[in-house]
Amino acid sequence: MTRATRFVTIAAATTLIYLVFALGIIPVPLISASVADKILPTLPWWVLVSTGSYLLFQVGWGIFHFNNVPKAHDELLMDIKTAKDFLRERGVTVD
Repeated sequence: MTRATRFVTIAAATTLIYLVFALGIIPVPLISASVADKILPTLPWWVLVSTGSYLLFQVGWGIFHFNNVPKAHDELLMDIKTAKDFLRERGVTVD
């Protein structure tokens, strides 16, 4: 099973479970109906904000620790130099 297939399977199952609870087909266990009616509409936004926060943290963590990976740093600098040379050959001012 590829990552994409696993992601789509988990996302579809989670969405189905959410819709079953949100539409009231099955009552949410261990939570009263009034509390569930207040929480369920905000749940997708909470998941979206939490995912965005996690991804921003991962980007920041990667930037913070980027200098600890000298090979990747040197490779990135070489890619930048190659890109600049490529653009200069085509008459683009880079600097």
